[in-house]
Amino acid sequence: MLSSPDVIPIHDVLPTALAGLLRNAPLTPEKVAFAWRLAVGPATARATTVDLRDGVLHVRGKDAAWCREIERSAAEIRHRLNTSLGASLIRFISVEMQ
Repeated sequence: MLSSPDVIPIHDVLPTALAGLLRNAPLTPEKVAFAWRLAVGPATARATTVDLRDGVLHVRGKDAAWCREIERSAAEIRHRLNTSLGASLIRFISVEMQ
């Protein structure tokens, strides 16, 4: 496949464009839930619920295995969420079972 130096692959453009749009939207529970799905993927999003209060993202997992996985990945998840929602919006991720 030939590529032009002026062509940017779509998989490089979409995450950046989506993060910019998301950051500029008002902070709502729906926006947080959408950013959560983007950050963790659909399977983890289905197995959890999230609530953002005072810089703490409260995550409730449906079982201990999901909670452990989220705790293990919390730093990366927090980085992804802050990229989408705005730098340093989420200071900590608290995880508990439903």
